[in-house]
Amino acid sequence: MKHIFSLFVLFLCGFSLQAEEFTSLSVDFPKVAAYTDATGFGYDLGTSWDGRSTAPFFFSVNVPDGNYRVTVTIGSKKRAATTTIRCESRRLYVENLATKKGELVTRTFVVNKRDSLFTDAKGKVDKVKLKPGEGGKLHWDRKLTFEINGEAPAIQSISIERDDQISTLYLLGNSTVVDQSNEPWASWGQMIPRFLNEGIAVANYAESGLAVATLIGQNRWAKVLSLLTEGDYVILEFGHNDQKTDDRPGNGAYYAFSHQVKMILDQCRQKGATLILCTPTMRRSFKDGVNQNTHKDYPAAIRDIAEREGLLCIDLQKMTGKFYEAMGEEDSKRAFVHYPAGTWPGQEKALADNTHFNPYGAYEIAKMVAAALAKSEMPIGAYVLPEFSQFDPSHPDAFETFHWNNCPFVDMTKPDGN
Repeated sequence: MKHIFSLFVLFLCGFSLQAEEFTSLSVDFPKVAAYTDATGFGYDLGTSWDGRSTAPFFFSVNVPDGNYRVTVTIGSKKRAATTTIRCESRRLYVENLATKKGELVTRTFVVNKRDSLFTDAKGKVDKVKLKPGEGGKLHWDRKLTFEINGEAPAIQSISIERDDQISTLYLLGNSTVVDQSNEPWASWGQMIPRFLNEGIAVANYAESGLAVATLIGQNRWAKVLSLLTEGDYVILEFGHNDQKTDDRPGNGAYYAFSHQVKMILDQCRQKGATLILCTPTMRRSFKDGVNQNTHKDYPAAIRDIAEREGLLCIDLQKMTGKFYEAMGEEDSKRAFVHYPAGTWPGQEKALADNTHFNPYGAYEIAKMVAAALAKSEMPIGAYVLPEFSQFDPSHPDAFETFHWNNCPFVDMTKPDGN
């Protein structure tokens, strides 16, 4: 029997949640204490909420690896509210939900939580080889963390229940896919949950600077492989960093890269999972009004693998090229981390990055991926919310209409990879 705990102030001091025993949890707000290892849940990252404040706040629960069905009651009996909910490292689930005074709205979604440990096929406990500083990020710790943000955020309760039956969509890629932790950086992988229903979980194993070779060498693919089950999906987008080692013997789009992708495909098939390929998002590189391919043979090699193996190929190279060209050479900067000095706290120099996206750019590209899944006639297409099943990158959403409440964490350090 699953245990559901309803938490009130008088119980907080005496109740302790042990991750290995977790099945489900229900929490009422704002009657929550600060997170401690002893209790295993609570307000986190130095924030709290009194029911009136409009500042963003964080709530964390200590849970083991897995997928968690989350039901949130949003709104306030005392005031109008506009609430956005992101999880782990800025992974978007509820976007700018407006509620009137006294109006309460329920939303349900599924969040994947992970840490770096896993058990391989031989029963040996192993570990993902995280990069320096990566282990401190919210998407690699032992907690499931919620960011409650928005113009005037308000929630009444959060209920969390482990779900071991749901299918998982695993994302493999680089800095254009990873859950970026800090403003002003963002990637499409952390936006895609917004466009999917609660029938599937998204587990983002992308990381800045990765190539397929380092995905494998750092045990990231081994971790995913240890979790893959029949009915799961894997989306793979590489090429940005892989091309930088083409001068080494045996490397190249049609050599080591294609071999490594084929190995991942074979292992997916052995597990009963479905691999989907993406060509890399284009860098912003205009010439005579046309955005130029800077990824050598990698987009063509990915298309060739997909055609040969009968795989869905989401051609982000073509779609992002149309997106940038539709915006134009100058306005396309608005999809990237292009900001004059002084835009962000501590920003002494201008930012002009033509590879990494800001939240608007990441959001638009995630829409491309969602629409491609919806059009694919594959079972995964049924998980795309109907209102996002169509999107034409030649007619993107106006930048001026996009609204994103920044999280409190800002870092001008450029992500690894280019």
